[in-house]
Amino acid sequence: MREADAREAGAGGADGASGGAARAVGQERRHAAFRAARRVLPDGVRRDTVRERLDRLVAEAPDAYDLDTPADVYGNDDGVIGELERRTAGALGAEAAVFFPTGTMAQQVALRCWAGRTGSATVAGHPLSHLEVHEGDAFAVVSGLRMVHPTNAPRPPTAEEIYDLPEPFGTLALELPLRDAGFVLPSWDELTATVGAARDREAVVHFDGARLWECGPHFGRPLPEIAALADSVYVSYYKSLGGIAGAALAGSEDFVEEARVWRHRYGGRLFQQWPAALAALAGLDRELPRLPEYVAHAKVVAHALGEGLAGAGVPWFRVHPAVPHTHQFQVWLPQPPALLNEAVVRQAVEAGTVLFGGWREPGPGGPPGVALTEVMAGAAALGWTAADIRSAAGEFMDFVRRVGGGAGGRGKGVG
Repeated sequence: MREADAREAGAGGADGASGGAARAVGQERRHAAFRAARRVLPDGVRRDTVRERLDRLVAEAPDAYDLDTPADVYGNDDGVIGELERRTAGALGAEAAVFFPTGTMAQQVALRCWAGRTGSATVAGHPLSHLEVHEGDAFAVVSGLRMVHPTNAPRPPTAEEIYDLPEPFGTLALELPLRDAGFVLPSWDELTATVGAARDREAVVHFDGARLWECGPHFGRPLPEIAALADSVYVSYYKSLGGIAGAALAGSEDFVEEARVWRHRYGGRLFQQWPAALAALAGLDRELPRLPEYVAHAKVVAHALGEGLAGAGVPWFRVHPAVPHTHQFQVWLPQPPALLNEAVVRQAVEAGTVLFGGWREPGPGGPPGVALTEVMAGAAALGWTAADIRSAAGEFMDFVRRVGGGAGGRGKGVG
């Protein structure tokens, strides 16, 4: 849950209670509309039922792992968790990897380990990073660390900005891609220069690589070469691989062994985690080889959305990045989120089409009067042609005008 959503959901008093009930009804309505739709473009918006999720795991697990072996016990090395850790380390070209129940825990353990090893509680990171925005200030509240920002620009920091930081720091944390800035990445030369600058400042480098799996096409490098730039790498099993939950922290053998100790201290050494591990192994088999195809098609999707919105006469919009760096990107429109979300549901119900997921305000740092949504072009999007997308975009804006009583305007589209 995003911080803004959490604040809204936690509103007190009668208004808060009635608002929560209304939101629940709205979520059920949208969920039903999405499930009934004939065509859904973005991945991650149509929620499976428990039965569907279990059926998929039963169908995929036998090809991913020997189900006749004993279930895992506290992440034993000779069980399914150990197999997942070895597969992950191999995919990243790392010496070792350790499984975590959540990415937030993996991140905090990584930073805690590096603070102890470097003797510095200062982390250089981005104000839009997951560490700052989506982890409840855990790096400060739980681990007693502090964050300094090389830049406030909505992009990863440059080497010059690392050199110009006016105080020492022990760890440079880089989120690749930087999700809240639009899933943006630096170029390969920029990334290597930034890492080199951190080394010159005698700092270690940690990659928040929850979505690192899909970065290879942009960098033109295999995953092991990308991961080798960092001292530690966190990856997620559900964000791009379609897993149930879980994450891994990869690095040197001694670093991973220390991370195991801290995982236990943070409450992450669970008795059994075989469902998450099986789903992650299946995702490595099924989704990892297809990610380059998704990244390539995301460029088609983004371009066609821009053409469709321009053709519909939208006076202002933004597809960001115009050429996506991964298989995810943002779309911005100049209407309130509530209006756009209603149009999403109307299009799903009346036309059987889901072009967008949820719309939201851009947050405290964003401009007023606009809304943004995130589009993930995965397996479902491969069945959409550019013509399909242009047509659906025009149709969506018709629903926006209907919901808004003619609002939405017509004029020259802006990409």
